[in-house]
Amino acid sequence: MKQPIPIVDLFAGPGGLGEGFSSVNNELGERAFEIKVSIEMDPHAHATLELRALYRSLLQIGTPDAYYDYIKGNISETEFLRNPRANEAHGEAVAEAHCLELGNDPKKKIDMLIGNAVSQVDDWVLIGGPPCQAYSMAGRSRRISDPSFQDDPKHFLYREYLRIIRKFKPAVFVMENVKGMLSSTHKGQLIFERIISDLSAPALGIYYDIRSFTVSAQGELQPKDYVIEAERYGVPQTRHRVILLGVRTDRAGQAHKILNPLQDTVSVNQALAGMPEVRSRLSKELDSVDAWLGALNEAKGSLKGWKSPLRLGIEQEMAAACSRAANIQSGGSEFIATTSDQLDQMPVPLSSWLQDKRLGGVLHHETRSHMRSDLHRYLFAACFSKRMGYSTKLGFYPQRLLPNHRNVSDETVPFQDRFRVQVGSLPSTTVVSHIAKDGHYYIHPDPAQCRSFTVREAARLQTFPDNYFFSGNRTQKYHQVGNAVPPYLAYQLGKSVFELMTQTEKVGRREVKKMQPRLFADEAF
Repeated sequence: MKQPIPIVDLFAGPGGLGEGFSSVNNELGERAFEIKVSIEMDPHAHATLELRALYRSLLQIGTPDAYYDYIKGNISETEFLRNPRANEAHGEAVAEAHCLELGNDPKKKIDMLIGNAVSQVDDWVLIGGPPCQAYSMAGRSRRISDPSFQDDPKHFLYREYLRIIRKFKPAVFVMENVKGMLSSTHKGQLIFERIISDLSAPALGIYYDIRSFTVSAQGELQPKDYVIEAERYGVPQTRHRVILLGVRTDRAGQAHKILNPLQDTVSVNQALAGMPEVRSRLSKELDSVDAWLGALNEAKGSLKGWKSPLRLGIEQEMAAACSRAANIQSGGSEFIATTSDQLDQMPVPLSSWLQDKRLGGVLHHETRSHMRSDLHRYLFAACFSKRMGYSTKLGFYPQRLLPNHRNVSDETVPFQDRFRVQVGSLPSTTVVSHIAKDGHYYIHPDPAQCRSFTVREAARLQTFPDNYFFSGNRTQKYHQVGNAVPPYLAYQLGKSVFELMTQTEKVGRREVKKMQPRLFADEAF
């Protein structure tokens, strides 16, 4: 049996990158990578990480029914851990997943964990994505007049990642961040240029070749070459992220395989295949099936006075949706048993990735509550999208449906798409952590359900396997899903890294420019 390649996962979130790498197998069908240490500061995401680490350990010794009973809510955690196999795996999970904050918790403790994990090996992999709020375009636009923005510590957290590289010298690292990193500046300097420079030469005598997963290393790479468009690789979501592949110079002669784009994208409808139909709930008033249906039937009245040639057609769509909605009684729950999965509606590689027949149902498929006025908007928007094939902006809404904000119909006002339907025939827009605050950007394409996405639907768009259990309350679950790297994309990255690290011959040596390291510890940036 070949020993798996050790992994250290920093800023791990709920474990999207780690899940992908951990799922790669070698030519013998054995696990190619093994996460030795994962570090995440959020306690709910850490709890998710720990449970998933436990599940991976169980896979090696046989997953007992107790695991499924636990995630379905049939038994308590205490009862679950009474199972001998679960108890054994729990000890390994606790040793792997750590709730620590890089940059604040003592470096000695973090370094000891990593050192114990990799001190006896030269070939190991560092993965992770430093928090991105300071780089994202949305975050910068919200804080453009905030004088403290330039000193936001999130600008500098990549340096903690860099410090680990400098101290422990992984053979390979993979770092993920938002596309906004390419244009983000700090005191007049492009942050991305500085990051590439620092990662290329983290310390004297330590150099890395910074590569792209999607563009062959022929000549000088451009910043855009590091952007991965997830929808091109089987992820049902237009998620565009910067992902850097760092290869230590003693391995610089080894080529890596770039990702293979697919001819067709995966749509929202394909990704949500087999999900039980559930209705939204009413907020700020007593909820019931009759009250909810009453709210939907009222919505057509909001089109009065709307002088659009589309009005008749959309009214017909709304009436048909209300008729179908009468058959939807449930608002969902944390687990819904199902007998038909219908995953044959999606591409085989993705359905194989998502499905676990032992689960026998759907986790985290409980709807959130919406105000009556928002249900009217959702129904209109979903019916418009169904008829027209795209999500309309606020400027086209009937006057009666507009939110009570001054100038909301002005096309110059930002966030004209604040009520966005995810078109069923297309990949979704990017699932981000804002989904935890409201569902306005994630309206379900089926008007009859008249609601935003559930946690499991968002997790499907992010390609988390259906047996992936998220800890915390519903808001905390949404936040974890939105912050993650799509595991199915990470799986493809992991396969590329594994092939690079297991090459027996060096091919096409690439000259690596050896920059002088920056002694960043005492610098302002």
